[in-house]
Amino acid sequence: MKLLIFYADYFLCKPTMKTLEEFPEINEAIELHNSVLGFIHVEEKDLDNINKVTTKLIKNLKWVMNKTETSSVVLHSFAHLSSSKADPVKSYEIFKQAFDRLKNSGYQPVITPYGYFNDLKMELPGKPIARIFKDF
Repeated sequence: MKLLIFYADYFLCKPTMKTLEEFPEINEAIELHNSVLGFIHVEEKDLDNINKVTTKLIKNLKWVMNKTETSSVVLHSFAHLSSSKADPVKSYEIFKQAFDRLKNSGYQPVITPYGYFNDLKMELPGKPIARIFKDF
């Protein structure tokens, strides 16, 4: 998995073009303040152990949420960080698992429209914790 983590003072996501028919129609925008953003690239090898990869994903996101004192987290599919790409339908299992586990731990997770190109607006403060890359 490749993971870009941002801390955003402001985040806006609007679905613009559906790219995967398997997923539902979504037209609503997402607008948040003071959130951690996880831009997630699921690689083929990640599907061999979904639970382990999901645990590492959550651990990294929680670490940044604790450092920035926020409970709001965005899970965003960003399949542009590696040449290895997992099947999108199977990849979504990681997103659902992460969402459920974060929610059950008292966090406020959101999954951006999956299977869509989205217009994004972000305001990221100029501090080290606002931009992190992880590869696992």
